[in-house]
Amino acid sequence: MNIGNQCWVFWGIFLYISVCLGVDYDLDDRTGLGRSFDGIGALSGGGATSRLLVNYAEPYRSQILDYLFKPKFGASLQILKVEIGGDAQTTGLPWAFPGWVGNGENWPYSFPDITASYVVSWILGAKQYHDLDIDYVGIWNERHFNNKYIKLLRYTLDKRGLERVKIIASDNLWEPITSVVIADKELQDAVEILGVHYPGTNTVPKALKTGKKLWSSEDYSTFNDNVGGGCWARILNQNYVNGKMTATISWNLVSSYYDDLPFGRDGLMTANEPWSGNYVVESPIWITAHTTQFTEPGWVYLQTVGHFTHGGSYVALTDERGNLTIITETMTHDHSVCIRPPLPPYNVTAQNVTFHLKGTFASVSELQVWHSKFDFKTNKTVLFQNLRPIKVIEGSFSIELDVDEVYTFTTVRNGQRGSYPDPPSSAPFPKSYKDDFDVSGNPYFSEAPNFADQTGVFEYFTNLTDPGPHVSTLRQVVTQRPVTWVADADQTISVIGDYKWHDLMVSCDIYMEAVHTGGVFIAVRVDKGGGVIRSTRGIFFWVYADGTYKVTNDLSGMTVLAEGLSGTRARVWYKLTLTVKGNYASADLNGYPLWKNAVLWEPRHGWVAIGTSSFELAQFDNFAIEALA
Repeated sequence: MNIGNQCWVFWGIFLYISVCLGVDYDLDDRTGLGRSFDGIGALSGGGATSRLLVNYAEPYRSQILDYLFKPKFGASLQILKVEIGGDAQTTGLPWAFPGWVGNGENWPYSFPDITASYVVSWILGAKQYHDLDIDYVGIWNERHFNNKYIKLLRYTLDKRGLERVKIIASDNLWEPITSVVIADKELQDAVEILGVHYPGTNTVPKALKTGKKLWSSEDYSTFNDNVGGGCWARILNQNYVNGKMTATISWNLVSSYYDDLPFGRDGLMTANEPWSGNYVVESPIWITAHTTQFTEPGWVYLQTVGHFTHGGSYVALTDERGNLTIITETMTHDHSVCIRPPLPPYNVTAQNVTFHLKGTFASVSELQVWHSKFDFKTNKTVLFQNLRPIKVIEGSFSIELDVDEVYTFTTVRNGQRGSYPDPPSSAPFPKSYKDDFDVSGNPYFSEAPNFADQTGVFEYFTNLTDPGPHVSTLRQVVTQRPVTWVADADQTISVIGDYKWHDLMVSCDIYMEAVHTGGVFIAVRVDKGGGVIRSTRGIFFWVYADGTYKVTNDLSGMTVLAEGLSGTRARVWYKLTLTVKGNYASADLNGYPLWKNAVLWEPRHGWVAIGTSSFELAQFDNFAIEALA
C-alpha cells in the first residue's frame, strides 16, 4: 500500500480548519493474491431461532426467505449453517445429542463410534429426505473436542461415501485446537477448516501457520438495530483484514422466536409474528448485500487490503477474470459494538481517499457504487442505495468517506435492492387462541404452530388406540435426558403466547402414559426460557398418575402454593383449566373446582406453557387460551 498524506492547517481568530487532500491506497494483483473467499452466511437454529418462521403463511414466508437467500435481491447469503438436532437446547451443528448417544452420560465421546455414526446418518438423511447436500460438519458447539472422535468421524464419512464433506473444528476458541492440529499429522489431515466463535476480528499466528482455511464460524449475535448493522459491517471487513478469516457466519439467520426469550432480535432480520404476517427487513440484511451481491465463493481477496489512516477498513476481491469488488467501512466505535468480545477504543474521522487500480485492474474505467449511511443523529439512515457510477481516470478514483458509512465499488453490474409490498402491520399474539392438533394425513411440519419447545420435543401424534375424540394429539416424545449443551430442565416444557399476558384462562386435555410416575402441567406467567429454563417461574398446575395434584410457583416444583388429592391416573384423559386474575389463581379438573384463590405475587406476567414432570410420554389435546389482560 502506497500512502501519501498532505494536510494543511489554517488558523483564524475563531476558526481552526484542517484540510486533507487525501490518502492513497493501491489495489494491485501483480504481487499475487490473498486467500480464497468462502462466503458470508448465517445459522438457523431450527427449533430455536427459526421456530416461528415455518408458521408464516404464503406469500410472507417466501418473501422472508427471498430477503435472506435469493441471489441479487437481499442478503444473498452464501452459507447456511443448520443445527443437528439433539432433543435439547441446540442452535447449530451438534449442540446437543440424543440421550442414547451418550449411553446415559452427559458426554458424547465415551462411545465415539456411536456419535460418528449418528452424525453421518443425519448427513445421509438430509440428502435422502430433503435433498440437501451438506458440505461441512462440526464437532460439538463451544465444548471440548476429542482427537479420537474427529479422526473417527473423518473415517466414517469416507467409509459412507462422503469424502466431499469437510470437517470444521472446533467451533470454540483458536486454542487448543490450533496447537493440537499442528502437533498431530493425522488430525491435521482430518480437519479442513479452523472455525472459531466471536474472534473479535483477530486470529493467532499459529493458526495462520497451519495453512488451513480460517472461518469465523459463529459471529455477530447482536441486537439487529443500526448499531447491530454497524457491528456486522465492521466485522465482515475486518475479519479478513485483521484475522485472514475467509467466511463469517451470523448467529442467527432470522429472529423467528419470541422477543423475550434470550437474545431477542439477534438475527439478520426479524420475523416473529406468523399470526399477523409482519416481518422487518433490518439493516444487517443490506449490510450483507454490500459483499454478497458482488462476490461469490471462490473469488479471491487481494493482498492489498487494510485499514484507512483515519479509521475504518477496506477489502478488495476479484474473480480472477477481470472483475473487481471493493468494500469500505468507516464505522465508529460506539456505533459498531457487538455483543462480544469487548471492543477496544479506536477513532474514525471523515477522510478523503484515493484508490489506485493497478495490474489487471489498471484498465477499469468505471465502477458501480452502492452506499449505506447510518445516521444516528437525525435518524435518516440510508441503506444499500445505488449511486451514479464513478469514473476511474488513469487507474485512479477518489471518494470522500464520512463516518458510519459502507461503500461498495464494483465492476459487477447486476446488484439489486429487492423489495416486496409492505407486510401486514404488527399485531400481538391473539388473546383468544385454540388448537385441537387435528391435522389431516402426515403433516409436513411435525410441531404445532407457535409452540416453542424449551426442553423436550412436542410433536403431532396419531393416537390409533383412541377411537374417540383424541385421535390427533400433541405428544411429548423424549424419554431420556439428552447429552445437553446447557443445563436443560429436568422437566419438559413448551411455551406459547404473549409474554405480557397476566390475567388469563388456559385449558387443555391431558393424557399421562407413564403409570404411577407420570406427571403433566399447564402453566401461565412463565417468565424464562432458553439456557436459563431451569430457573423458570410462573404458576404451574400439575396432576400426577399417583392421584395427586400440586400448584407451584416454579418449574422445578420447589415453591408449592397448593397441593392435595386429584384422583388422576395414567391412561385416562382429563381436562385441566387454570385461571389467574391479579394475585389469585384457581383451577378445575374436568369442570369441577380442584382448588381456588391460591395467593401469588410473582411473576406478574409471562407465557403460557405445557409440559411434563420428567422425560416421559404424555399427550395434549384441545388446547385453548382466553387472555383477559
